[in-house]
Amino acid sequence: MSALKDKTNTLLYNLAADLMFKRPTRKYLVRLMEKKVASALEPGKNSQFPKSSKRILREKKLIALSIIQSLVHSIESGNLNRKVAHAIFNLWIDVMAKPRQSNEAVRHFYGENGYYPPWFLVISPGHACNLKCNDCYASSASSDGTKLDWEIMDRLISDAKKIWGIKLVVFSGGEPFIYRSNGKDILDIVKKNPDMLFLAFTNGTVLDRDLTEKIAAYKNLTPAFSVEGLQQATDKRRGAGAFEKVLNAMELMRNAGAPFGISVTVNRENYQDILGDEFLDFFFNIQGAFYGFYFQYLPIGKNSDFNHMPTPGQRLEFWKNIWGVIERKKLFLIDFWNHGTLVKGCISAGRDGGYFYVDWNGSVMPCVFTPYSAGNIIELYNNGKTLEDVWNLPFFASIRKWQAENGHGTCNPKDPGNLLTPCPFRDHHQQFMKWLDEYDPEDEDLPAMEIRKDAEYKQKMVEYSMELHELFDPVWQSEYVKGPDDS
Repeated sequence: MSALKDKTNTLLYNLAADLMFKRPTRKYLVRLMEKKVASALEPGKNSQFPKSSKRILREKKLIALSIIQSLVHSIESGNLNRKVAHAIFNLWIDVMAKPRQSNEAVRHFYGENGYYPPWFLVISPGHACNLKCNDCYASSASSDGTKLDWEIMDRLISDAKKIWGIKLVVFSGGEPFIYRSNGKDILDIVKKNPDMLFLAFTNGTVLDRDLTEKIAAYKNLTPAFSVEGLQQATDKRRGAGAFEKVLNAMELMRNAGAPFGISVTVNRENYQDILGDEFLDFFFNIQGAFYGFYFQYLPIGKNSDFNHMPTPGQRLEFWKNIWGVIERKKLFLIDFWNHGTLVKGCISAGRDGGYFYVDWNGSVMPCVFTPYSAGNIIELYNNGKTLEDVWNLPFFASIRKWQAENGHGTCNPKDPGNLLTPCPFRDHHQQFMKWLDEYDPEDEDLPAMEIRKDAEYKQKMVEYSMELHELFDPVWQSEYVKGPDDS
């Protein structure tokens, strides 16, 4: 019965995708989808978010509508081919919108543990990178050949799918498209798992016609190209010529008819420009980006600098501005840290709806931006252990306990905590240092070791956290706990 239902859904999704390529039926389908979204996120009527505030439901609605409009724009601009659209309607909806409880592995994990498993994995398969960004969070270098063996990565993904029901894998780095192991690369993983969705954060400089045509043919990977702004800002950080190479990769993706996005590091200097009309029109209207991910600069990795991290006041301004842009321009934009309300807070340490991070050494960490490891997947495998043992490691369990105690993982703004300040490392640094002292996880690299011992660094992070809460706690109370229209 389940197989018949899946086959029927596939036929319906393919039909819907085909109808989106015809103008009269596209308008009808868009209106229908928008109506469905409005109904599903109407306060008091959606059992999935029974305790959500009106503000959170409105934000979810804005994002859902922006995804619909991004799809429409990609089709109308000729940037999306029909076969890839089929995959978006089938795979993307399956990964992002289908209730996870329908997955047998997810139900089994819940029955055994009383919690749902993580939603996705982030893997940095190799440490090497062909660029030399001055303050790379991963401390990557072209000369570093450290990498996961392909067999380990293959097993990791297969186990995550089998044990946790995971259908989304994110590749980071290093530069993931230069990874090679035993004659294989990340596209071999992508091809082997057509029922999974992959996202690759890339500098875009090594993508050629052959790679982009494979991406379009496999239909289940989307690259997010890293930019810092327009040409001057991007080349300043990434090196002369980097911006033009990114634009060339974007052109190849458009010609192949496959969706791509941008990944932007928000810093103290660019936080206004990267939400400006010139920047957004260039990348979304001219270049054809489908989505945009914003990562606020965090002083970790080599040559990190506190003076690049947005101030709490700038972060608040960015929060206000990005929601205005999403509503006004209907762009699919996600602001990591400020959009904790969309994902129920901190998503680290294998929380339900969250993820684990595995680097090129096999080190398993709670988050890409917390470079401290509680275990090594290669050693765990060698000792006969599984991903279940990873999930149960005390360091991760303690973080999940803190998340639950502070309302993370729920949609109820009246729980303790503040989903606008979700990050244990950035927004609650004193708490994170207690975990380091108690569990003594392994430092990922030398910079992680140095900041752990740096009293001045700790003090600056704690002061940042305190100032952040002074600004954001009143916003949380007025906009979410008791919104302007919640009397």
